Amino acid sequence: MITLLIADDHPLYRDALRGALSLSLPDLQLLEAGDLTATVDILEKEDIDLLLLDLHMPGSNDLFGLLHIRKLYPGLPVAVVSGTEDASIISKIVGVGALGFIPKTAGSDDIASAVQVILNGDIWLPASVSEKIEQVDEVFSALADKVASLTPSQYKVLCYMRDGLLNKQIGYNLEIAEATVKAHVTAIFKKLNINNRTQAVLIASQLELEPPVSHH
Repeated sequence: MITLLIADDHPLYRDALRGALSLSLPDLQLLEAGDLTATVDILEKEDIDLLLLDLHMPGSNDLFGLLHIRKLYPGLPVAVVSGTEDASIISKIVGVGALGFIPKTAGSDDIASAVQVILNGDIWLPASVSEKIEQVDEVFSALADKVASLTPSQYKVLCYMRDGLLNKQIGYNLEIAEATVKAHVTAIFKKLNINNRTQAVLIASQLELEPPVSHH
């Protein structure tokens, strides 16, 4: 029995994946999660053969969900499912250790064969992008590794710093004390080996996969 975890915040898309996979892989157990916390909870309890991860579900924020899970479970095969088909983004995803990239536009046959290829230990990418994939540089890989050491709360603080928010505003948005925000900022600087907000913003900007949403 193969156990697959679908981590995506859209129930309709989870249903579509479930339908596509159960037809071609009959001896399949499918588990579902709608955010990063639930995903990690399931990974702690269950023995998962493959994780299908949506990059934009709550808590995942661009590449962080992938980096966080790769750090916690380095041996777990992960394939990213996403609406984007930008070759430079896919290069980064594969560069930080994902074994495949399945576009949300993929048909059920493609999804099933992608899962089969990844379960066999190979990398699967859509034909439209596989020729355009670039080699991810070592600087980016090292940076991604540092960011992976942040906690989800620290990563949220980093994203708000990227968007130009002050500690007070970050505290308000995350419903935590300003002193707690300051402690997070100190920890972020230490883990990323930097000493000011400008450097933090540069790092966060390199990891983002789409323009930041404006926060009110």
